[in-house]
Amino acid sequence: MVSLTINSSPHQLDVDPDMPLLWAIRDHANLTGTKFGCGAGLCGACTVHLDGEPVRACQTPVGDAVGKNITTIEGLDGRVAGAVQAAWKKLDVVQCGYCQPGQIMSAVGLLSQNNKPSDADIDTAMDGNVCRCATYVRIRAAVHEAARELA
Repeated sequence: MVSLTINSSPHQLDVDPDMPLLWAIRDHANLTGTKFGCGAGLCGACTVHLDGEPVRACQTPVGDAVGKNITTIEGLDGRVAGAVQAAWKKLDVVQCGYCQPGQIMSAVGLLSQNNKPSDADIDTAMDGNVCRCATYVRIRAAVHEAARELA
């Protein structure tokens, strides 16, 4: 049994500490907003926050998350999250939507640390978040829009 705090709620999960956090979240905590993409930490679809920092859940062992606050797209809240979500909607960022939970988690992670990011800052923070629909221009614009809202 492993004790995890997911979206501020305690979870007792009967999982191996070496299991990828993604599968504990999706299959055992039944929170399916975090997506499986590549399984190799290269696409960003599985991005969650561990103590506020974006991580790839497909490459993070459950044991590494014990004692930390795990935030998934379902639990994302607060001023920065609200600004990002509003900007995503305002600029109609989403096309197919599959990558968007990971994109939003990475954008919130960036803006929580840097409220006036340059294009280069955004590109660095969002690197590894793949969008098959290629909405990268809208994603960058939405990050800038959210930063303006937070200013």
